[in-house]
Amino acid sequence: MKQENYAMLCDFYELTMANGYFRNGFHERVLYFDLFYRSVPDGGGFAIAAGLEQAIEYLQDLHFDEEDIDFLRSKNIFDEEFLEYLRQFRFTGDIWAVPEGTPIFPSEPIMTIRAPAIQAQLIETYLLLALNHQSLIATKANRIVRAADGRTVLELGSRRAQGASGAVLGARAAYIGGCHGTACVLTDQMYGVPSAGTMAHAWVQSFDTEYEAFRTFCELYPNNATLLVDTYNTLKSGVPNAIRAFKEVLLPKGIHKCAIRLDSGDIAYLSKEARKMLDAAGLTECKIVASNSLDEYLITDLLRQGAKIDIFGVGERLITAKSTPVFGGVYKLVAVEHPDGTIEPKIKISENIIKITNPHFKKVYRFYDNETGKALADELCLFDEDAPEGETHTIFDPNATWKTKTLTHFTAKSLLVPIFKDGELVYETPPLEEIRRYCLEQVSLLWDEVRRFENPHTYYVDLSQKLWDVRHQLLKEKQNLRNQ
Repeated sequence: MKQENYAMLCDFYELTMANGYFRNGFHERVLYFDLFYRSVPDGGGFAIAAGLEQAIEYLQDLHFDEEDIDFLRSKNIFDEEFLEYLRQFRFTGDIWAVPEGTPIFPSEPIMTIRAPAIQAQLIETYLLLALNHQSLIATKANRIVRAADGRTVLELGSRRAQGASGAVLGARAAYIGGCHGTACVLTDQMYGVPSAGTMAHAWVQSFDTEYEAFRTFCELYPNNATLLVDTYNTLKSGVPNAIRAFKEVLLPKGIHKCAIRLDSGDIAYLSKEARKMLDAAGLTECKIVASNSLDEYLITDLLRQGAKIDIFGVGERLITAKSTPVFGGVYKLVAVEHPDGTIEPKIKISENIIKITNPHFKKVYRFYDNETGKALADELCLFDEDAPEGETHTIFDPNATWKTKTLTHFTAKSLLVPIFKDGELVYETPPLEEIRRYCLEQVSLLWDEVRRFENPHTYYVDLSQKLWDVRHQLLKEKQNLRNQ
């Protein structure tokens, strides 16, 4: 079977449009697209950008080989001259994007693409795939990590992921969002996300007795002994047998680091009872791990009930973002560049207000309070506008034009950074550990009201006056056309 070439991972209409651009002489016409999303998953206050590294790798390897050309020829729809064009195809455009780990909000560009029409069109599907998937998982992971309130969270969802790349890249995204490690060994090998694991019920069932299974595991892995205690009866046999194994194998070696795992039953109750038993046995340093269909809501409830859990293993509800399994990123044309260099803004209108786009080639500024360092608001500006300065700056609530927020003593920073210039990579991808640290730091700069799970405060994302005027004028022109 032919090895996958991700240049072919595109919607068929991207190719038919590209062929049309070529036939009409539009293939060198420079277009601007924004990649953004419309609503925060799970009704949250913000999302986390992720997937940029994979987008970069895709763009650097973008090409069509002879097998791809032959396949497209077999469709009997594409011009031979267009297929010859694809034979020499590579990305030569410009891209700006927010760094991975950045908190992002609806309707603001996560990525802006400036490229010849065919190039800009063909890359749409993969860019959306890369950023939609990992941003979704990073966002869900961050919610779960915040619910755990400083406790360790491990990603354990590979076997429930949607395909191999969903497991591997999902674990990468979960690490960016704040998880401490993964069960996926391939993600560790490829990206350095720490992998860890304990045992399955099959290990316990394979031995004649539960105690023998626990003792053998402790002898084999004395420095990493986490015992699954719910195969038969958690409190009557599992925890007592674990205590016996720890005392007889680990303590004589001076090893006090150990753990038990709860994977079923009333975890709040079982964890509290297990903690009492472990402490009474002198195993006060023994950790309690909990798994079994957890998410941010269940973790919050467990901790509210006083559960004695040190480590959470989260699987299917994280790796699939089960509660909101789609990140609504879209890719929309916002401007056309003419041969003389002038940029003509474009807008998409809709009966559905949320689908009306913000036109033009834009910058995004984030305002930080000089005293607290907290993020105050974002503003979308035209590409040639400088960062707002002065004593005060007024921001409008995006959902209520009568409501304003006056900023004072602020610093404005540009969110979009150059990634590609004329097809050449100009961005140095940070190590994954650095991305993770940056993510947790940036999330900490959001107000608690924005971070809460239920009915979060709406973060202000406004348009500059110049951009608002452009948008208003274009909407007025479109309305006039509809009334003719």
